[in-house]
Amino acid sequence: MRYLHRDDLRSWSTFDEARNIDFNGLAWIREGGNVLVDPVEMGAFDLQQLKDLGGAAIIVVTNGDHIRDASALSTALGAKILGPAAERDNFEIACDGWLADGEEVVGGLRVFALQGSKTPGELALLLEDKTLITGDLIRGQRGGRLNLLPDAKMADPAAARDSVKRLAALPSVEAVLVGDGWSVFRDGRTRLSEL
Repeated sequence: MRYLHRDDLRSWSTFDEARNIDFNGLAWIREGGNVLVDPVEMGAFDLQQLKDLGGAAIIVVTNGDHIRDASALSTALGAKILGPAAERDNFEIACDGWLADGEEVVGGLRVFALQGSKTPGELALLLEDKTLITGDLIRGQRGGRLNLLPDAKMADPAAARDSVKRLAALPSVEAVLVGDGWSVFRDGRTRLSEL
């Protein structure tokens, strides 16, 4: 797993040739149990590294299109899976709990439910007010900047833009870690405002 801008964050990826983009999994290494977000399949080296760091207690799936390897990793690590409350009735895997806007996954990791993306109530997570973690709606097709899911793939582009405006108004965001593509580690609020 790669180190990110904080010592307690790691990432690993798989490359999607059809979309010419990396799909990223994220691990927050913390006392009280590590948290994974949208985990993609892990190779043996990364999986062993994660186990050496304490495995995982919780897996957060931000939306129904980011189920990825959550079930297999949940089984391998004994982690609980949490999904977006707005998708509860149609989610493709069993979840141990559901997350809604304003809740905390664990202390310091706040939930924002987004509207208008591909799936209802897609989640974004704010880690200790400075690091935003996104699923599908906000992505990084090119290094150093962010972009949105194409309008044609959004359920409601106007609502999606309103959701992004809400995130861009967060005063302290420094980094934006994306589920798809290149993350930005500086000037996160500025990059969000550009959207």
